[in-house]
Amino acid sequence: MADNSVLVSGGGIAGSTVAYWLARAGWSVTIVERSAGARSSGNPVDVRGSAVAVVQEMGIWPHLQETDTGVKRLVFVDAGGRPLASIRTQKRRDRHEEVEVARSELVTLLLGKARENSHLILDDSVTGLNQDGAGIDVEFQRNPPRRFDLVIGADGIHSTVRALAFGPDERYSRPFGMFVGTVRSPMPVEDPRTVLMYNEPGTSLTIHPAGGNPGFAFIFRGQHAFDYRDPDQGGRLVDSIYGGGGWLTKHALKQWDAADDRYFDAVTRVEVPHWSAGRAVLLGDAASCLSLFGEGSSSAIVGAKTLAEAMGTHPGNHTAAFADYEHAHRKYVRPLLRGAGIASRLLVPKTRSGITVRNAALNALPFRNQQ
Repeated sequence: MADNSVLVSGGGIAGSTVAYWLARAGWSVTIVERSAGARSSGNPVDVRGSAVAVVQEMGIWPHLQETDTGVKRLVFVDAGGRPLASIRTQKRRDRHEEVEVARSELVTLLLGKARENSHLILDDSVTGLNQDGAGIDVEFQRNPPRRFDLVIGADGIHSTVRALAFGPDERYSRPFGMFVGTVRSPMPVEDPRTVLMYNEPGTSLTIHPAGGNPGFAFIFRGQHAFDYRDPDQGGRLVDSIYGGGGWLTKHALKQWDAADDRYFDAVTRVEVPHWSAGRAVLLGDAASCLSLFGEGSSSAIVGAKTLAEAMGTHPGNHTAAFADYEHAHRKYVRPLLRGAGIASRLLVPKTRSGITVRNAALNALPFRNQQ
């Protein structure tokens, strides 16, 4: 008998996309999402490459184009705000080929499409999985237990499904030696097309115009002990690292300390040797990522469509479907992960001489590459 019911843990980019395509193919889909509302803080995300065709098919591409931030370049500045070097942020010039939008906007649109034919459980999470040859019994924190044919873990770098079905975090995730914090700012920006970044050795401070909703980002290097479940710990780290910094640091820290809605986490590399365990499969950052780097939003969209197509190709044979999905999507994400180290060195040089060399190299690029 063919599998029919699937639980998707996580209503973010990956989870919402796969839920939409599975429900459209006739699956009985349930999404469980821990957060009742979308976080407003956080850097904007890109939709580019193969992900564009997916969102076009879903009918949300025109709205994404309308809400594009319009950002074209990243300008590195000194402590007085004077430009030192710049680089284009878009790989393609035409916004018909890629967009940058607020993450909350993208998630809202994708989840809205998924909800058309899926059941959504909000403010809840998976707490237990017990699978046998015919299905998986799922326990929830708030709702009564239910049985599903399959479970998809699309619940991010700290995936609960991965911990329950594959083993604890420390087996599959390791710190990259960097941290990121973001917070909204009422501070107006002079040029809505330009991201400004100030570096000191091992740190960066960015203000992103974000389409009229500007925000600060703190990205810094370090080997600090950190528990993502303790929000105050991240707050203290940012305050200690950036105290006494130049440019807009004082203003940024004031916004950071006053904010109720802010984001902080360690940049984490997730590597899982096998993305499926019986009737459970991982998707998006839960399976493979280098958070902050590696085009995670576009990769999540493409991976979700790849998984849904594989499950449609092998009805009643989830083992073959999961194997096909993993084989195809690993080839897609491999070069993205390789490029992440380069991006980290560009954004956060470790030394003052590294900052100088970075700026000189960018200034030596042809003019067309800096605009």
